[in-house]
Amino acid sequence: MKLSSQTIVLASNNAGKIREINSLLEPLKLDVKPIKEYTREEAIEDGLSFVENAIKKARFASACSGLPAIADDSGIEVDALDGAPGIYSARYAGENTTDEKNLQKLLADLDDTETEQRTARFQCVMVFLKHEKDPTPIICQGTWEGRILNSPQGSNGFGYDPVFYVSEDNCSAAELSADRKNALSHRGKALQKLIKALQA
Repeated sequence: MKLSSQTIVLASNNAGKIREINSLLEPLKLDVKPIKEYTREEAIEDGLSFVENAIKKARFASACSGLPAIADDSGIEVDALDGAPGIYSARYAGENTTDEKNLQKLLADLDDTETEQRTARFQCVMVFLKHEKDPTPIICQGTWEGRILNSPQGSNGFGYDPVFYVSEDNCSAAELSADRKNALSHRGKALQKLIKALQA
């Protein structure tokens, strides 16, 4: 596949995620279009794993656009909650909820949990499909270890970033610069692997 000047559809309408992925893909000089330019519908995410949901989203985006597609499925796993919210991170507080409500539910669920028991990690699975029926998707995974703070800190990032403590920098993910977050994050790690795979 010729990478230069290639148009690819990104199976997301999440503004924060689109910003991050576009920034990370910049070296490849790809023209990345959000899926909303091709359809207002959304993929049905009824898989039981990040991998299944990412593939479903990529196939849907490729089918709607006729283009190669990148999709990711990501979420936060909290050990004290047996890995929840996991694949339900975006709708932890219910369907059509907000980042703020998800975050507040997570803090409420951990209300009596001691600091050392609040270990958590962000997971990201990134998938690339050459076309809708591509039988061999490229699948890359990234993990970011941390713990859940007692209250939100910082205003950068999105989702659970304000309550995710980053030990390397002694701050929340929402207090990191965009470049620093991309260097450390689950999505950054998965996308760097994907970039290497595409270049190969």
